Amino acid sequence: MSPSISELFPGSRPAGIPVCTRPILSVVIHTEEEFDWDKAHARDEIGVEHMRHIDRAQEVFDAFGIVPNYVIDYPVASQPLGYDTLRRYQHDGRAVIGAHLHPWVSPPLTETLSRANTYPGNLPRALEYEKLRVLTETIERNFGQRPVTYLAGRYGNGPNSAAILEELGYEVDISIAPPIDYSGDGGPDYSGYSAAPFWFGTERRLLALPGGGCYAGWLRKAGTPFYRLITRPALRWARLPAITSRLRAFERIRLSPEDYTLAEMQRMTRAMLDDGLRIFVFSFHSPSVHPGFTPYVRDEAGLKRFLDKTRAYFEWFMHSLDGQSMTPLEIKTLLADGA
Repeated sequence: MSPSISELFPGSRPAGIPVCTRPILSVVIHTEEEFDWDKAHARDEIGVEHMRHIDRAQEVFDAFGIVPNYVIDYPVASQPLGYDTLRRYQHDGRAVIGAHLHPWVSPPLTETLSRANTYPGNLPRALEYEKLRVLTETIERNFGQRPVTYLAGRYGNGPNSAAILEELGYEVDISIAPPIDYSGDGGPDYSGYSAAPFWFGTERRLLALPGGGCYAGWLRKAGTPFYRLITRPALRWARLPAITSRLRAFERIRLSPEDYTLAEMQRMTRAMLDDGLRIFVFSFHSPSVHPGFTPYVRDEAGLKRFLDKTRAYFEWFMHSLDGQSMTPLEIKTLLADGA
């Protein structure tokens, strides 16, 4: 059984925001090594060649005045090809740098390599702490500034993660991925979470900023129980998820241009607005900026679609919704001032 919200995020309490607040967009990039998504994780896959092309995404952010939060893992943080360009963006005030822990390529590499151990929160406390300490100090050394935003690799928070984040001086955790359940693979179950931010930790000074995601459609209030019903293996023949999605009755959507269309991201955003939510975390994986490194961008045509969707969503959010952009740290300040 996956840990409950009180176990993963002790002392949690809502972080309220007035419904009259203009919609806020925060862009978070999973900035990581290249690996084969169809194979088991390997320790020797640490290439960061795609970082030669990270400007393809940054140019889109710059055009809309968006300051993205690049959460970076050890292969990116420790290799000049990975961090040189990002360091320049940070220096120019065009980006914020955070941490992203992929345990299988983050020293010390002492654990058994298994599916369960790719979720940082499944590791023994001392090892989870040490891996994040090494990553944190590597980022601080190569960027001249200690990271204070964190996204667990594979969204894999565990029962010790909150205390470790506090000990290492983190301020914002972006690891929650509603409404996805990873427990079948050994990870956490976020199916009961919403995208609403909340405070947690022993002194309630850490902000949990969930990724953008929810159910949309006129049956969306049926939530996770209904999703589990229509995705049961015994009902696979009926293709119920495809049918309910085509009818716009029930869809599970995440705010990402990698796996979703512009129209789907817009429907998800409207559903969250209808629920009174005003903060939207838009994310993707950095290797998608170059063809062939993720399943989402296979060729040049796929890259164009990916960038066009990103640009079109920003245009729609900023102009049609009168939205604004903030970094996770700016959101924390806003919510703290209103607490």
